[in-house]
Amino acid sequence: MPQTDPARLTADLIRCPSVTPEEGGALVLLEKLLSEAGFDCTRTDRGEVSNLFARWGAKGHAKTFGFNGHTDVVPLGDEAAWTMPPFGAEEKDGFMYGRGATDMKSGVAAFAAAAVDFVKETPPDGAIILTITGDEEGPALDGTTALLDYMQREGEQMSVCLVGEPTCPNEMGEMIKIGRRGSLTAWFTVTGVQGHSAYPHRANNPLNAMARLMDRLASHELDQGTAHFDASTLAVVTIDTGNPATNVIPAQATSAVNIRFNDSHSGASLTKWLQGEADKIAAEFGLEIGMEVKISGESFITPPGALSELVAAAVAAETGRTPELSTTGGTSDARFVKNHCPVVEFGLVGKTMHQVDERVEVAQIHQLKSIYTRILQDYFA
Repeated sequence: MPQTDPARLTADLIRCPSVTPEEGGALVLLEKLLSEAGFDCTRTDRGEVSNLFARWGAKGHAKTFGFNGHTDVVPLGDEAAWTMPPFGAEEKDGFMYGRGATDMKSGVAAFAAAAVDFVKETPPDGAIILTITGDEEGPALDGTTALLDYMQREGEQMSVCLVGEPTCPNEMGEMIKIGRRGSLTAWFTVTGVQGHSAYPHRANNPLNAMARLMDRLASHELDQGTAHFDASTLAVVTIDTGNPATNVIPAQATSAVNIRFNDSHSGASLTKWLQGEADKIAAEFGLEIGMEVKISGESFITPPGALSELVAAAVAAETGRTPELSTTGGTSDARFVKNHCPVVEFGLVGKTMHQVDERVEVAQIHQLKSIYTRILQDYFA
């Protein structure tokens, strides 16, 4: 029986210009592949976002393995800086180039190819679900969340799920993600009284208060880490006044901070702390400080156990490397899946993701398919 070539599928997906929220033909291609292999496919598009739900096997089966991934990609950046066509999927020195080559069309191709060949060759006593979104790199409001909403309405259930994001820093097989830090961004607006810089006593300089607030936040130790997480971090990411004049004290200043937090905090507890610090500075300087907060995701952990052991054993068997169980990095759609079922992440080396000349080692795409195939074999054994 002919095998599904994950590298060829990766190339076909790269050639689909699916910059968020454009579908670009990627999900159409995957729906055709999966439908021909006997998967029941449903487009769960919402708003401008395209999503694909695919299931092989009986609905509601007690043993259902899920894969999650995305076909949308980030913008090209400076296209003139690319040395290879960004949607060309051209190969050179064992690497395939193109936007999404690493993040994460190769991962989607590998798990789709593994699932298609697995159900053809050894139909399992159970079900396999693939949830593929076009909104992971964007706002992420109508992507995996829309897929999960659809599943809840239709009584679809994954027992466990593997997200195919690139997880390995340098070498194939070195890291599995069993959780993620939470992410919170807070924007501050300090409003004072404008005046002449030669008469500062007649003004109320918002920059003085802003500098004090940013220093107080950045100097605060949030925690020293927990059992599965590094210490939480706070970064000041911008301070702005828009004031070109050196003889004018501005009336207003704005800033923003981003916090990546572990499981000793919640978005709500951090928001309360930030508001308290802002209120103290406002009272100290006699001015107003407004704050807006966006919580992109709470921290979560899938405790080491059956799922991480299943994936780690397959990785070790195919790569000879025992993967580290980690919670490092940014956010991913696993933050939504964790509300549905136990979830871990494993994928390729991610060194070039989002970069100019993004590329993937072709041999690793085949290796990833082998790992995903072994995971399915062991899960349904």
